[in-house]
Amino acid sequence: MKNTIAERILDFLKGFPPFNALNHEQLFAIASEVKVLYLEKDTFLFKQNEDLHDSFYVVKDGAIGVFRGDKLVDECDEGDIFGLRALIRKDHYLLDAKAIEESIVYSISSKLLEDIIINNKKANQFIIASFATNTRNPYSNEDKGTLFANVAILKPEASTFTEVQSVNYSKNPIVCGINTSIKEASLIMSQNKVGSIIITENKLPIGIITDKDLRNKVATGLHPISEQVETIMSKPVMTFPENISVAEAQIAMLTNDISHLCITTDGTSNSDLIGILSEHDIIVIHGNNPSVLIKEIKRATSAESLKYIREKAQDLLKGYLKQSMPISFVSKIISAINDAITKRVIHLSIAEFDKAPPVSFAWLAIGSQGRKEQLLFTDQDNALVYEDIIEESKTKAYFLKLAKSVNDKLAIVGFELCPANMMASNPKWCLSVSDWKSQFTNWITHPDEDKMMLCNIFFDYDIVYGNPNLVSQMSDSIFQAIDNYSIFLNFMGRNVLKNPPPLSFFRNFLVEDSGEHKDQFDIKLRAIMPLVDAARVLILSHNVKEFNSTIARYQKLVELEPQNKDLYESCIYAFRILLRFRTKQGLKNKDSGRYIDVKNLSKSNKLKLKGCFKPIKDIQELLSTRYKLSQML
Repeated sequence: MKNTIAERILDFLKGFPPFNALNHEQLFAIASEVKVLYLEKDTFLFKQNEDLHDSFYVVKDGAIGVFRGDKLVDECDEGDIFGLRALIRKDHYLLDAKAIEESIVYSISSKLLEDIIINNKKANQFIIASFATNTRNPYSNEDKGTLFANVAILKPEASTFTEVQSVNYSKNPIVCGINTSIKEASLIMSQNKVGSIIITENKLPIGIITDKDLRNKVATGLHPISEQVETIMSKPVMTFPENISVAEAQIAMLTNDISHLCITTDGTSNSDLIGILSEHDIIVIHGNNPSVLIKEIKRATSAESLKYIREKAQDLLKGYLKQSMPISFVSKIISAINDAITKRVIHLSIAEFDKAPPVSFAWLAIGSQGRKEQLLFTDQDNALVYEDIIEESKTKAYFLKLAKSVNDKLAIVGFELCPANMMASNPKWCLSVSDWKSQFTNWITHPDEDKMMLCNIFFDYDIVYGNPNLVSQMSDSIFQAIDNYSIFLNFMGRNVLKNPPPLSFFRNFLVEDSGEHKDQFDIKLRAIMPLVDAARVLILSHNVKEFNSTIARYQKLVELEPQNKDLYESCIYAFRILLRFRTKQGLKNKDSGRYIDVKNLSKSNKLKLKGCFKPIKDIQELLSTRYKLSQML
């Protein structure tokens, strides 16, 4: 007889990761064992410090709030998984889970997690990504919600995102035979200055002794040092292949409460031992990670060597996206690398000159790099400001020559020269601080279409190199001019509305109707920039100058306008999805990722993109109402 309830559960689960990676037989096995829980509002599913349940949970209907005390730290809705990290840690719950509205939750046995989900490669990758990024669903609304298992939340700037890399394990493990005495093994460890020794038999790992074993089993008097190592060794050992990732190693160590993993030829205990991986190795991983790349950048002696390093950063970017690392973290890492490259290029260029800069100056990244949202190799957008001086002509000539050298070197690295010449080597964008202030004031007090376009580019700037005081003076002049001519914000708001929401009346994508990209969707112009431009207008209206990135601006707006929290947070989620989508398209097609062939998109990707368009419509409606733009259009 057909199990209709299980079939309905299966139909629901298959739409969400990691269940969508399972075959029908595996899904049906899970669905048949699911317990359906009905929770009234304010009912707790588990509480902080409560003993671990033998299951994890998926929200079917309603919403489950995850609380630390009285503070709501996350909200899980349809398809979201929670209670998973406690199972991986095999420890009590660190937070409360409570229904914040009438809810139906699926309870899935931890045994099924181990037997089916972990053993499925794609599903396991999802679990690894969730664990490594601290997100409960790294594929849903980007990093919308977090598992918050850690009491202290990892700060983005503290993370180096090495989880996706293969580990750099010790390829010369210290070993001994099973008949070796504890004393002899201890001496071998001491002589080699290691904290562990592997017991092997015919090159196969059969056990391990660590410093901890010696402390707990020998120093306490439980075993004399004359006994053979077999009496105190831990067995069996955990074995993995040499391509194990950092995230996989972390999970293995945490779930098994061990500090060492054996690396073997085929990843099993039945093949030769080729290495050992310790917790210490995880901490001091070397290789293609951001900190190492930035050290290489500082040592680079030419633009050609920087080009090679930046290409390695692209490989890093691909790895991050493959493992679904939060896009806001990824953009910070790649932006830091881009800034480090630019700084090094400036140092190299100055070193080629006969004399030092005549006055202090600052190099500015503008546009997407100024917002720290430049993930792909796109064209350059930059500017230069220098200190006021009487000998203006000679000073400007020096900095134009310097800027030309920097722009040319950045082009060698892979950042093409800007076709519109929005670069510091253009005399228009290489100015003294007084000239920049005058220019900004002119744009604001006499706005027209061209000046509004320039404001959208140049008002997203960030100092990369030089004197921050000059940049601060530029910012102050912008806000002073806006204070004196507040209607400028109405013009900026009207400019945002020039790009309508990306769907037609019939909910079809608005595509290009002619030209080289006919029938393609311009994700930058029609989806990303409306969110970017709206954030800029709103943050300027609050006289806030410390936040340049789109996400940071909306996060600040949540704080400044709590009544619009839901809208601004939805803009953040949409922006993250769109930025990730464009980056993936660019890497796939080896271009800027700007134009997308809608016909080749999967149904799920179309739905994902369409889900981002409502916040665009809503934020434009807010601007229209706030600045009475219907009267200006």
